[in-house]
Amino acid sequence: MNTKANTLFIASAVLLTSFTFGAEHPELKPFPKAKEGMERFVIVLPEKKRGEDAGFKVELIPGKTMMTDGVNSYFMGASLEPQNLKGWGYTYYEIKGGGSVGSTLIGVPPGQPKVEKFVQGKTLLIRYNSRLPIVIYAPKGFEIRYRIWSASDKTQKAKRG
Repeated sequence: MNTKANTLFIASAVLLTSFTFGAEHPELKPFPKAKEGMERFVIVLPEKKRGEDAGFKVELIPGKTMMTDGVNSYFMGASLEPQNLKGWGYTYYEIKGGGSVGSTLIGVPPGQPKVEKFVQGKTLLIRYNSRLPIVIYAPKGFEIRYRIWSASDKTQKAKRG
């Protein structure tokens, strides 16, 4: 390609990227910025029409990536609590309970290398709503991960008795 075409291509790519990643969700404006020592995480779900979202849930997973011994199971005391955004009726979530970490007490063999793992706190399952962003406030150093759960259209009938 010639220089003019290269420049045009690069400018188009940069412009498209800034529109895609720089645009905020229109419903994010009422949510305050994170306070000192906190970070705000935002999840924008893929759009689903009303009624389509009934068979979906979102699992919010707070935690931290840290070095572990690679043998024991680790867990964190942090949990997510829903909060009401006063005057709007929207829900946001805050991490409560801090970042204290516990583990099982299996003996670690000598020379066992350390392993970097995501250590999660208590998860929270919420309804799927693509019309509003999911906003979470967490202390610095935390990560928020999530999973989208879907249910089958098929249901089972329970027996009486």
